Amino acid sequence: MTPAPKPPREAAFLFILITVALDMLALGVVIPVLPKLIAQFEGGDLRSAARIVGVFGFAWAAMQFLFQPVLGALSDHFGRRPVVLASNLGLGLDYVFMALAPSLPFLFVGRLISGMTAASISTANAYISDITPPEKRAGRFGLIGAAFGLGFILGPAIGGALGDYDLRFPFWAAAGFSLTNFLYGYFVLPESLAPEKRTPGIVWRSANVFGSMELLSSQPKLTLFATALFLSYLAHESMPALFVLYTQSRYNWDPSATGWALAIVGVSQTVVSGGLVRPAVARLGEKKTLTIALVCGALGLLAYAFAPTGAIFMAAPPLIALWGMANPSFQGLATRLAGGSEQGRLQGALGSLRGVSGMVGPLVFSQIFALSLSFDFFLGAGFFIAALLLAASLWLGLRAIERE
Repeated sequence: MTPAPKPPREAAFLFILITVALDMLALGVVIPVLPKLIAQFEGGDLRSAARIVGVFGFAWAAMQFLFQPVLGALSDHFGRRPVVLASNLGLGLDYVFMALAPSLPFLFVGRLISGMTAASISTANAYISDITPPEKRAGRFGLIGAAFGLGFILGPAIGGALGDYDLRFPFWAAAGFSLTNFLYGYFVLPESLAPEKRTPGIVWRSANVFGSMELLSSQPKLTLFATALFLSYLAHESMPALFVLYTQSRYNWDPSATGWALAIVGVSQTVVSGGLVRPAVARLGEKKTLTIALVCGALGLLAYAFAPTGAIFMAAPPLIALWGMANPSFQGLATRLAGGSEQGRLQGALGSLRGVSGMVGPLVFSQIFALSLSFDFFLGAGFFIAALLLAASLWLGLRAIERE
């Protein structure tokens, strides 16, 4: 009989934080240069490159959508450690593949593989559920969010600096981050899921998107939580879809001003995720924290929609940052409704919801903005609709909590 793993040390949680930060750092490093590399393959044709960048983004989100449940189900059977390590190794090797890509089709294949292997975030969340008491999970999910944000703040800055020398350098840097992460985890990371808590076989029916959704529909409360979380994810897609074009069209911001504004937003969200979620949940509880977060997010989006000047617009990021307390609260509440052997499936299913929002959101909000421009009517309509989505998310979330 396989002996039970030793209780995970504090280093295990630190490793998961480092894993997420390095994964997001690696992803962020390539953001500034990927469109330029695509344009280079297209002979400098920016219009063609813009269309291809959209296809790359949709394909990456689709891979996240499809493979989050697969990795979650695999981790429920084999344990979290081998799935996390295999993902880190695969991600590192894939960045090497993209660094050497001789043509656009090879780069596209590399981006697909990146979407598959980067889906390990669901396994990282399941690991947190394994080693953390239910009442402390929201706080630790908040720290995961901070690591996520930190990687995306530093990654583009590093990638932009390296890309000034060679567009391939950021991919080599990303490979180095991921492979270093694999080696560190190989020697440090203990297993978190005891053999007796693992599923006896791989439930292939649940290791796909539609099968994993059965878990979310198995309990009315879990269905409400999942729907509310999806609406919050979808509302958040208004930010990357609209921010740059909206501020350029309405306030005449140049790329430098937009970059500084995005940096302020990113830093604010990281501070909230890393320093505010745990004390807020401990002092107020998950229900009040969730309510405050979604109300602040909705108010911030309304400020974006109606701000008459760029200066007033920039008063909203602190409110938007407080919205970052919502997802850890949602996840902490949802984990209480699934057993120890189902946490991987649960996180995979929740990750798929983010993948769906990543595919649908940019298409919806970009079309809303295009219609606003075409009819010269209310450029902030997309942000206003996102605020309404958050109001619906709050209503559903409170209904689920009341049932619990």
